[in-house]
Amino acid sequence: MKARPKSVYSAAQIARRVAEIGRAVSRDYTGRVLDVVVILENAFVFAADLVRHVTVPTVCHFVRAEIRDIELGGYPRTEIFFSHEPDLQDRHVLIVDTVLHSGVTMDFLVKRLQETRPRSIRVAVLLDRPLERRVDLQPDYFGFAAASKYLVGYGLPGRQGLYRGLPYVGVAGSSGGRSRRRAARRTGKKRKGFKR
Repeated sequence: MKARPKSVYSAAQIARRVAEIGRAVSRDYTGRVLDVVVILENAFVFAADLVRHVTVPTVCHFVRAEIRDIELGGYPRTEIFFSHEPDLQDRHVLIVDTVLHSGVTMDFLVKRLQETRPRSIRVAVLLDRPLERRVDLQPDYFGFAAASKYLVGYGLPGRQGLYRGLPYVGVAGSSGGRSRRRAARRTGKKRKGFKR
């Protein structure tokens, strides 16, 4: 039987940060209706917990990103497609995902949703990896600055889709502690987890 992934962010740590993000979102959208756009599949656990901490009225939408290699004019290129892009004209929108890596997919989704002319768009993620960013995009709310590339649990899958149901975020093997210490040194303990 495989060993369970080593905890990097415990269930208690996650619950505390998600509650803090929920309070921040509730303050920022006081008196407004919030449209929450959840990116499937990784964000379903984080989003479910987050919206239960948001006290303003919310409407939830779900989109799935798919990356395809296509040929255009005889040249290969990569395209990002989204299922069910909601009409969000004049709405206040919060896009929710679990991890922000390079930011390319998120940036593309933000631009696509901006075409529907919402009043505002913000981004919330549980795990931010700023050192991997390839576009000029930062989350408005985030839980933790993460270093490891192989985190699983709390909605994030491992091999064969395992570990999504873990109540914590962990890493297989013994690198989790080292990765977390490296992340702490790079980001510093004073970095706040939301509203940058």
